[in-house]
Amino acid sequence: MRRLIIVDDEKNIRMGLKAMIEREFESVYDIALAGNGKIALELNKENPADLILTDIRMPVLDGIRLLEELHAEPAETQPAVVLLSGYDDFEYAKQAIRYKVRDYLLKPIERKELFDLLKRVNKELSEQEAVQEQQAKERQVWRKEQRINRLRQIICGTDTLPEEEWRQAEADIGFPLGETMAVAVVICHHEDGSKMTTGEIMRLIERLTHMVEDRLEAVIPGLDGRIVLIGNTTTWYKELALQAHLKGWNGFRMGISSGQNHVSLLRVQYQEALTALEYTFSLQQSGGIEYSEELQHRTEFPLPYAELHKLLNMLGTDRLKEMKQLLGTIFQVDELKHMDIAYLERVSRLMNEKVFDEVFLKYGESSVEVLKMYKRAGNMKNFRSFHDYYRKITDLLVSVNDYIVQIRSAHTEHSDMKEAVQYIDTHYARPLNMAMVSNHVSLSYSYFSEAFKAYTGENFVLYLKKVRISKAKVLLRETELRMSAISDAVGFEHSKQFSRVFRELEGVTPHEYRQLMQLGAEDKG
Repeated sequence: MRRLIIVDDEKNIRMGLKAMIEREFESVYDIALAGNGKIALELNKENPADLILTDIRMPVLDGIRLLEELHAEPAETQPAVVLLSGYDDFEYAKQAIRYKVRDYLLKPIERKELFDLLKRVNKELSEQEAVQEQQAKERQVWRKEQRINRLRQIICGTDTLPEEEWRQAEADIGFPLGETMAVAVVICHHEDGSKMTTGEIMRLIERLTHMVEDRLEAVIPGLDGRIVLIGNTTTWYKELALQAHLKGWNGFRMGISSGQNHVSLLRVQYQEALTALEYTFSLQQSGGIEYSEELQHRTEFPLPYAELHKLLNMLGTDRLKEMKQLLGTIFQVDELKHMDIAYLERVSRLMNEKVFDEVFLKYGESSVEVLKMYKRAGNMKNFRSFHDYYRKITDLLVSVNDYIVQIRSAHTEHSDMKEAVQYIDTHYARPLNMAMVSNHVSLSYSYFSEAFKAYTGENFVLYLKKVRISKAKVLLRETELRMSAISDAVGFEHSKQFSRVFRELEGVTPHEYRQLMQLGAEDKG
C-alpha cells in the first residue's frame, strides 16, 4: 500500500480528493490529510510518503516552501510531488520546475485527469522502485564480495598491520565489536572419495544451517576447494558437524579454531582450523576436531625402511596374514590417536616408492584393474579418511601379491612346458605317453594336460603325432628305408598305424609322399 498525503488549506477539497481516490483505488493508498505545508512535513517525517498532492497557496507554509524543504532531504527518501494549482498560480508553478515535480493538476480537478495521473505516477514509482531494488541488490552483492575479499586478504596474507589499520579492517568487515569469533574450515568428499566442489559444500551447509541455531558472520568459498566459516561459537560448529554425521554425510570434515575477539587473530585462527582439519583424516570424530596445542605436539616415529623392505620381499609368497600384520606395523595403526599426520603422509609415499614402484619395475606393468587401484591408492588425498585409505591399500597389497604369484607361476609353467617339448623331441621314437612326460617334469597329469595345450596350442596326442610324422618325412625324402623300418624309427607300433596317421595329417600315404618327392627331385635335375 502506498502512502499518500493530500495538502490543501480547504477542507472540502482535501476530503473530496480522499473520497474519490479511495473509491477508485480501493486498498491502494494509505491517505493522510494536511491543511498546510508544515503539517505535511510533520506527517512525512512520522511516516514517509510515496506521493504528495499539494496546493501551492496555503497559510503557514505554502507549496513552494514545502517543495524546498522536501528537496533538502536525501534523494532516495524524497516523495513524488504533484502540484494542485489554479490559472493564477502559473508563476509559482514555474518556480517548482527546479524541484522536479511529477506533474500539475489545474483546479477545479477533473476526476478522469486525476485518475490517469495517479495511474501514471504509480507506474513510474513502480519502475523506479524496481530499479532501486536491483541497484540495492547489486550493491549488496558488491559489498559482500568486498567483505569476502577483505577477509581472504586477512586470513591468507602475511603482512603485519598497525592497530589503526586493523580497526579500519574490523569496520570494513562489520563484525560485532569485542565478540568472540571462531574459524572453521570445511571439506567434503563424495562416497567414492572424490572431493565435492565448493558450490556443493555451500549448498550442503545451507541445508544444515536450517537444523541448528545461531548464525554465521561470514562464509568464504573457494580456498583450495575448502569453505571457511566465521561465527561466534565453536559449539555451533560442532553441532553443524554432528548434524552432517547424523544425516549420513560421512565425507563431511571440519577443523575448528580456538575462539578469539580481534580481527587481527583471524589469520592465526585460520591456520589452527587447517591444522585441526588435517587430523580429521586420521581421527574419526562426528563433531569435527577443535584445535588444541596437543595437535602441534604429536608422537614422532622413525620411518619403517626395514619393514618396507621386508614387505617387498614377502610379496608373491601368499603369506597374506603376515603381510597385513606388517602393514599395520608400518603405519603404526594402534598409535593413530597420538600420531603426527606428517608420518602417515611420508609412509604413504614410501609405500609407493619402496614397494609398489619396485614391484612394477621388476615384474612389468600389472593388469588394468591393479593399475587403476594403484593410481587411486597411491594418494591419501583421494580418500575421505585414513581408514578408507588403509582398506584400499590392503586390497592393493593383496592384488599385487596375486599378480606376482601369477607372474612367477607363468614363468614356471613356461620352463616346464619347454622342458616337456624338448623331451618329446628327443624321445619321440620311444613308446611315449602323456603320463611319462608329465612325470618327467613333475606335474600332475590333469594340470600338465591343460598347461601343455595352452603352451603348444594342441593336445599331447596330436602334438606327438605331428612330431613323429615330421621326422618320418625326413626319412622318406633322404633314405631308401622300408616303410616298416621308418615306422619303427619314429615310434609307431606298426606300419599300418604309421600309414593311417600319415595320410590323416598329410592327405597322402607315405609311399605317395616319397614318389612325389622323387619326381620333384628329377624335375629339378
